[in-house]
Amino acid sequence: MNTNNNSYTVIYTTVIVVLVAAVLAFVSQSLKSRQEANEKADTISQMLTAAAFGTKAEFQAMGNAAVLEKYGEEIDMAFTIDAEGNKNDDLDIESKQVYSPAELKKLDYIIKGKQQGETALPVFIFKNDVTVVPVYGAGLWGPIWGYIAFKDDMKTIVGAYFDHDSETAGLGARIKDDPDFQHEFVGEQADFESSEIFEIVKGGAPKDAQGNSIKDNKIDAITGATMTSKGLEAAIGTWLGAYAKYFTARAAATAEDCCGDQAQSCCCDAETAGCDDKTNEEE
Repeated sequence: MNTNNNSYTVIYTTVIVVLVAAVLAFVSQSLKSRQEANEKADTISQMLTAAAFGTKAEFQAMGNAAVLEKYGEEIDMAFTIDAEGNKNDDLDIESKQVYSPAELKKLDYIIKGKQQGETALPVFIFKNDVTVVPVYGAGLWGPIWGYIAFKDDMKTIVGAYFDHDSETAGLGARIKDDPDFQHEFVGEQADFESSEIFEIVKGGAPKDAQGNSIKDNKIDAITGATMTSKGLEAAIGTWLGAYAKYFTARAAATAEDCCGDQAQSCCCDAETAGCDDKTNEEE
């Protein structure tokens, strides 16, 4: 065979390309299950971090199996809701069914009306009465996502954890890398009565003469990362807005259960529950 012939070059190149493609496809399929397991464990560790069961570093050190076991021990129920806040279907707790970033991206398009499809917003409720929901949006260079955990009053934030695809190290990447930024969310409240449910603004919430925050739905933006901060704010506002009807209904149900029980002290304060008195004592 004439190796200097053009036909030989074309055939040789084609064979090499096919062989390399086949090897890469085989390796990809071989590693797929491991990649999916890593992604699921990482997602669950983010949720557990937001719910204040530990830190992300602690969960990473535990390994995938221990993280999945911890989730199984702590989760009470998981399901999806529709756009009206009504329950759709249960998520399979046994198989640790969660939403990957890719699935959150698809749901983000549906929430924003950019794509047709079923609205199936995931809700994760843990045995300590903490509810965790995801958020997803666009940062400066790529997608950003994460989880926010709420107390049973459905407005007070227990914790938050955020991740990103390619934000700038030392700036926008701080939404993931800086525990102090994520800690700013703890104790803040989502204002579902406002068009601005939660804000990330320069300087944070305005303060009174005593230095106390006037409104608890604002935190300080990341210095030097304006676009990432705005992107995260938009993601939180869009997704919490999608959950608003469910959160409001749950808060009202909790208030009714709490204040309607005359046999024991009211479990929540008058402002939160709409009670006439802070306690309902036995006669």
